[in-house]
This record gives sequence, structure tokens and C-alpha cells, in this order.
Amino acid sequence: MGGLHRRARSGYNPVAARVATRPPRQPPANANDAVKRIQSRDNPLFKTLHRLATSSRERRQTGAALLDGPHLIEAFAAGGGTAEAIVAGESGMEIGEVRALFERTPARNRAIMTDRLFEQCALVASPVGIMAWIAVPDPGPLPEHPRDCILLEEIQDAGNLGSILRTARAAGVRDIYLSRGCVFAWAPKVLRAGMGAHFGLSIYENVDLASIAGRAEGAVVATMLDGKDSLYGTDLRGPIAWIFGNEGAGISPVLADRAERRLKIPLPEGAESLNVGAAVAVCLFEQVRQRRFSTRDA
Repeated sequence: MGGLHRRARSGYNPVAARVATRPPRQPPANANDAVKRIQSRDNPLFKTLHRLATSSRERRQTGAALLDGPHLIEAFAAGGGTAEAIVAGESGMEIGEVRALFERTPARNRAIMTDRLFEQCALVASPVGIMAWIAVPDPGPLPEHPRDCILLEEIQDAGNLGSILRTARAAGVRDIYLSRGCVFAWAPKVLRAGMGAHFGLSIYENVDLASIAGRAEGAVVATMLDGKDSLYGTDLRGPIAWIFGNEGAGISPVLADRAERRLKIPLPEGAESLNVGAAVAVCLFEQVRQRRFSTRDA
């Protein structure tokens, strides 16, 4: 104690002494220092974005996707994703919403392009001025015993698939299995139709649907024009693996054989069949309705 008192009286400050021995703190780097400026078609990032924008094969082979516009980018970031690159056009940066999104979206690279170059990578005729390059999220290993899920066989229309994904997200069905022959789930048109639903789902592509159906926990249900039972007269409250088929050919015989129940959606006489996107919506929300009323009755 005496030693401590003597040093205090002499003006010695141990905290100040330790601080004095530290190296001087460097000023924080300006965030704008990390932003690349792209003004040439020879820029490597421009070349990557242009290939992804113009080649479906490139997107599939590299497992990459482009998100166009604020809504999709916000949905991706809200799910905890980090973009490979966030890119804005010069005119886009003059829009407050775009600039704020550009600055706050987690990304490994940030770049501002001339408007001319940005338009060459844009996915729509009138781009808002911001896009993101992302790696397609990994859904993880296939579940051993899938519960509520959707099995899609050779869905080829991008708008239909995007609509189905959006409906599934709204109905609380998280796991989606796509057969070989389906349109790429992360294609630009599918993403736009999905309106951000992708980032709340586990999407498995190039899957053997018969194998998934064979080990599903719960009922395996197919909707077919010649279905035996009415959708509205069937108990849908338990776990269900729904099967929906190609827009023209429907469900293949091999996969149809895996279905325990074959249902039809009753339509007025003379009415055309529903397209697959509408059929999915009708089936899933009938299931939602039954489950909610069952809970209330209990």
C-alpha cells in the first residue's frame, strides 16, 4: 500500500503509462475507399456480371444468381445473406433508397458502374439501378423423412415456378423438391415472380422425386384430372408431400404410382383445368384452412 501511495503522490498514472506505450491508433478507413469504379467492359467484375446476366448455363454451372432491384436484395439481406458483389449504376446512386441499400447490404465487393455498362448487365428493360450477384444458397442435405413439402416434376415455365414458390412461402410449406428438367429455380424470371420467397425456403434441385416420395413422413398426395377423390372432401390436416406435374404432360406414371391419394379439384362443367400455379395455391390453402379450423374446434 505504501508503494502505491508514493507513486500517486509523485504524479505517476499507471493507466496513462500503459496507453502511452501503445502504438498510435490508425484512423478508420473511409468506406468509399473499398468501392470500385467500373468504366470499361474489360473489367473482370463487369465480365462476370455480363455472363451471368446473359447465360442461363453460366448461372447453373457456377451456382450463381443475379438479384435485380431493391425488393429482392432486401429480402436476401434480411435472410442473413452476404452478396458476392453489390453493384449500382451511376444514376441509381442518385436515388436515396438505392444508395442506402448499396451501403448497408453485406457484400464482399462493391462497385459503381457507368449507366451504359450497367444497362448491359441489367435483367429488365428499365432497371432501377442496383443489382447483386449472389451464390445460390445451399439448402443442406436432403431430409431423411420429409414432412410438409412440395414435389415438382418438370415445371418449365419460370413464371409458374416463381408463383409456386411464393405460394408455398405464404402457406408455410418450406421444403421444395425439383426434378431434373425443371427450370432453374434461381433464374431471373423465377426470382422476380417469387418476390423474395426463395429466401424463406429450402429449395432442392435435380432431385429423384420418387425417392423423396418413398420416404416421406405422412401422406403422398397427387392432384390429377382423373383423381378419384375431391380435394375438399379429403382430410389434409396431417403432414403431406404434394406432387404437381409438368404444365402439359402432368405427372409421370412412375411418380403417380408413389401417390397414396389421387385428388381432383372440382371445377364447373366445361371449365378448363387450372394451370399448375393456380392448382398449387388451391391445394395449399385448402390445407391451411382445414388446419386452422381444426385448431379452433379443438
